[in-house]
Amino acid sequence: MAGPGFINLRLADALWHGVVRAILTEGGDYGRSILGAGARVNVEFVSANPTGPMHVGHVRGAVVGDALARLLAYAGWNVTREYYINDGGAQVDVLARSAYERYREAHGLSPEIAEGLYPGDYLVAVGAALKVKYGDELLDKEEKYWLSEVRDFATGMMMEMIREDLAALDVTMDVYSSEKALYGTGKIEAAIQTLRDQGLIYEGTLPPPKGKLSEDWEPREQTLFRSTAFGDDEDRPVQKADGSWTYFAPDIAYHYDKVQRGFDQLIDIFGADHGGYVKRMKATVAALSGGRVPLDIKLIQLVKLWKGGEPFKMSKRAGTFVTLRDVVEQAGADVTRFIMLTRKNDVALDFDFDKVLEQSKDNPVFYVQYANARVNSILRKAREAGLSVSDAELAAADLSILSHEAEIGMARKLAEWPRLVEIAARGNEPHRVAFYLYEVASDFHALWNRGNDDPSLRFLQDDPAVSRAKIALARSVGVVICAGLGILGVTPVEEMR
Repeated sequence: MAGPGFINLRLADALWHGVVRAILTEGGDYGRSILGAGARVNVEFVSANPTGPMHVGHVRGAVVGDALARLLAYAGWNVTREYYINDGGAQVDVLARSAYERYREAHGLSPEIAEGLYPGDYLVAVGAALKVKYGDELLDKEEKYWLSEVRDFATGMMMEMIREDLAALDVTMDVYSSEKALYGTGKIEAAIQTLRDQGLIYEGTLPPPKGKLSEDWEPREQTLFRSTAFGDDEDRPVQKADGSWTYFAPDIAYHYDKVQRGFDQLIDIFGADHGGYVKRMKATVAALSGGRVPLDIKLIQLVKLWKGGEPFKMSKRAGTFVTLRDVVEQAGADVTRFIMLTRKNDVALDFDFDKVLEQSKDNPVFYVQYANARVNSILRKAREAGLSVSDAELAAADLSILSHEAEIGMARKLAEWPRLVEIAARGNEPHRVAFYLYEVASDFHALWNRGNDDPSLRFLQDDPAVSRAKIALARSVGVVICAGLGILGVTPVEEMR
């Protein structure tokens, strides 16, 4: 009897030929999955405060969220893209006061941009629009007479700007939800009552924050959510001693609303500075859904911008930061989207404008696009030579001609695509698609370059039957690359100039 050891299996080349034929037959549906089985998933992302144009941090969150939504849809989920408008907090009052100063400026008065107000030039247009609507009606009036109207007007204009920013990245939301709409409607009260009915709301005091001296802290009784019952580090206040809601309370109500809308899964994409919210939000959804609805939270780490070997300077228009428009205007939407997915979301990313635009192997977006352009070049030259190369004819080619180890290796890499889609979708990790496309492009460029030394590996041969088989392999590479770029939201390039 043989002892323990290894059994080496070798799959017949015909199996890999079948992969090429399947790709050509199924086209863009090759790799599409039913893994999600139509389950309803809500992907909430961006959710930037409506106080100004989107900045570079929002770019990465927008791209990751949109690519994840595309990936999940491709893998069989019913996806809703959602934006939560934070229009119920103090920041929109600051916006209103800032816009009011620009309104005064539109009337020829000197704006008083005090510390704490938003200084960006983008509010000049808001001030001008306020003048058109109100004339001089709001001048010299106390804040209580104009704050609410100016706040709503300015918030509306900011959201219009944000929608335009998202459109510049080819990001479209299905739903915009308002934090303000939760107040005065009983929705916050209903969510808190649902937790209270489960014995998860109580009156109590919290221990002093870590690192605080005892004489600097006074115990205060508050209304608390027992989030420690669901794995949080401490219980969380939902209502202050004066009866007003904490910032956490509307977040509870908002996620309760999502649960009530019948989603089977929730995904939140937050900036890295919201890491402290992860446990409490997971506790919230677990409590409100009875553990039925899982919540996955992805944290987006910082993006560092570089140009000419130096940090990219801030935008004068924004006042304090580099805007989404700055990035897209410099690099283009497709390049921006791809590069933002070349690192996992929880790893910081360097975005060097010089490198992302150079044509080299070190630039992943160029390398992948160049592979697709080469595929299209092969097809054009074949047609010019009078060879018919429709997908149907290529699928019917004698693919047994593909026997070289490099050709079989290329087919083997393409065979990974359906499983890669499912792995990426299970983990909510769209960056895996970008990584895979780079590997496919690398293998294809290597196969192309080997043709320089070995003429038998060139895609166009004297024998039409041999050409069709090799072109079939190249075309299958293009099909998979285009499918992957579609998930990333990147337009495939057919010709490099």
